[in-house]
Amino acid sequence: MFKIKKLNPTGTVRRRFRTRFKTLAVGVAVAMTAAVSACSGSGSSQADNEITYWLWDASQQPGYQKCADAFHQQNPKLNVKITQYGWGDYWTKLTAGFISGTAPDVFTNHLTKYPQFVDLNVLLPLDQLQATRDISDDEFQPGLGELWSKDGHRYGSPKDWDTVGLFYNTQLLQKAGVDPAELGKLDWNTKDGGSFEKLIAHLTVDNKGRRGDEKGFDKNHVAVYGLGGLGAGDNMAQTTWSSFAVSNGWQFMDKNPWGTHYNYGDQKLQDTLSWYFGLARKGYAPKYGTFSDSFGAYNQFAAGKAAIVEDGAWMISSYQTIKDIKWQIAPMPIGPSGKRAAPFNGLADSVTKFAKNPENAAKWVKFLSTEQCQDLIGKAGVVFPARPQATGISLQTRKAAGVDASAFTDTVANKETFFLPVSSYGADIAAIMTPGLEAIFIGEQPVSSLVDLNNQVNRLFEFG
Repeated sequence: MFKIKKLNPTGTVRRRFRTRFKTLAVGVAVAMTAAVSACSGSGSSQADNEITYWLWDASQQPGYQKCADAFHQQNPKLNVKITQYGWGDYWTKLTAGFISGTAPDVFTNHLTKYPQFVDLNVLLPLDQLQATRDISDDEFQPGLGELWSKDGHRYGSPKDWDTVGLFYNTQLLQKAGVDPAELGKLDWNTKDGGSFEKLIAHLTVDNKGRRGDEKGFDKNHVAVYGLGGLGAGDNMAQTTWSSFAVSNGWQFMDKNPWGTHYNYGDQKLQDTLSWYFGLARKGYAPKYGTFSDSFGAYNQFAAGKAAIVEDGAWMISSYQTIKDIKWQIAPMPIGPSGKRAAPFNGLADSVTKFAKNPENAAKWVKFLSTEQCQDLIGKAGVVFPARPQATGISLQTRKAAGVDASAFTDTVANKETFFLPVSSYGADIAAIMTPGLEAIFIGEQPVSSLVDLNNQVNRLFEFG
């Protein structure tokens, strides 16, 4: 049976965290000392003219190679070497690089990761480097720049943004007699689920062809789920329950970024999760264990097992590879607050303290933030660049490819987004909340256990 591991602020879990963090911090300090000694003992070399740059998304590499080529034309003595690793390997290798002193000069940073890197003192403040000191928040989509600053220093230059929406199978909607225009008017509530739950119930079909809103529907033998990809989520819940919770009037923290008190125990979140997880119990969404962990929202949709899934703008290029399924994108439903809500996330480029030549690395980061580079990324049509003009170019690129992605850009333009939490102890909060949420989802713990989980999270800030 699954059990929640309680975090005792004076006990084993906290000691393990502090030991882990101190070990990493000591390793980084040793590596930085060695790196400084090595640099002070050698003159300039050809290697100093090579800027190493890491990213994790293979689909973005061609666009950034074009940026690197353009950068080289303007700076003939400098070359950018791009290295791509998959998501999991990326962070493992990056952390190892911080410890061994082999981290790249510049890397693609993530909001959920960078607070720990700031605490470990492995990032160079961009405001203290000549090439990047004039980067301004107002160059980018509102709010993106502020997220990458702490204590008056900027640690990342915004590169792109994303949010979420509802990907829906137009053929299954047509078969069910549903007008796609209805998806732009959906609402939900914690009592009966509103028009959103009615829709996914109707789109759910059991193995005998009976719909979820018809008599005799068998919730234990479902052929097509109205809503796929439903899951316990984690402390961020970027593509699961966070949009619903926030549209119910809930907030992650006392302030964002750099809040010090989380609200996971709030009654509004409890009510949201009771309803949200209840969709699986009704058979309108897959229960825990119905599909493997690797067979998430995208795979369920691509296999025709789900009529609608919540997913991110970064996944558009993957959905474009699906054969024999026509799809479109709708915004998230309106919640009890009377508003929609969708997480607004952003990536940035950061310079590490292991950079061979920090000023050269800063020149590359500065170029990545310019209209020239971000327009090139917009033309690639893989992500929405951080600059508004480049976002428009990306939208047009997708439209030319037959994809209407305006559900994402309209959500931002209408100010219906919220920021995912940026705070210290991100990894440890995830270690508490992820198994705790899973226990609630599978029925091992009541939704009221969120109160205890929240207390464990907030003790991290109380005891340091």
